[in-house]
Amino acid sequence: MSRLIHLSDLHFGKDRADLLEPLLGSVNESRPDLVAISGDLTQRAREREYRAARAFVDRIEAPVLSVPGNHDIPVHRPATRFLWPWRYYKRWIDSDLTPVHRRADCLVVGVNTVDRFRWQTGRLSHSRARRACAALRQAEPGMAKVIVAHHPLNHPNTTKKKPIPGAEQALETLIDCGADMILSGHLHVWHAGAFAHRASDGGQANAIQIHAGTSLSSRVRGEPNDYNVIDIAPERFTIARISFDDATHSFTNTETRHFDRVSGRFLD
Repeated sequence: MSRLIHLSDLHFGKDRADLLEPLLGSVNESRPDLVAISGDLTQRAREREYRAARAFVDRIEAPVLSVPGNHDIPVHRPATRFLWPWRYYKRWIDSDLTPVHRRADCLVVGVNTVDRFRWQTGRLSHSRARRACAALRQAEPGMAKVIVAHHPLNHPNTTKKKPIPGAEQALETLIDCGADMILSGHLHVWHAGAFAHRASDGGQANAIQIHAGTSLSSRVRGEPNDYNVIDIAPERFTIARISFDDATHSFTNTETRHFDRVSGRFLD
């Protein structure tokens, strides 16, 4: 069994400094096999914010896979955003914008959904989805296949933000390629649920969508700071929402969901 931790929307530069030590302590005490960060490590993509994000990542004791978010390219410096959008991200975080992490029982694939021309909305083009599919096809039989992206491909009813262009088609493509779970952020709200989907071959298939809220940012939008602990077993995914409690000044388990694979589909 593998344990993944899913962080998102750290927003260094707009972070709550008092949460830093409790978050690092909670993450490391969980002894994950991988920590996935689904974008927005910084607030305005400034180099000092990236240095702070790098210092945070360096203190995580597990391997880390991250993808960029829209805040990780400089919206307030148009020339830099159009010509060198990934300069600081690649220097301080990862030169690979679509990283892949393989374990004996799971394959985790990072997908870049950031678009320098659609800063807020993002984009998952056909070529990006096809590249993710090629990575998913490298999974051995029985391996769980997990996608990490900043922008969600489906939004809960509680948000007014619009999904990225082509989100429905991209979601169908990824599920047809075997994606079991899609981790995302961006909305600063928590959500866990299974998509209903009819596979291209006429059969039934689905995937689990997991949104993390913001793990460190002060922009919580009415929800607590949180992150996810995901335990992957052959026929069950268990997702625990770990939320910050201001009264105890600690992260605690506030909700747990189980998704069982039954006849190729995930049931809650």
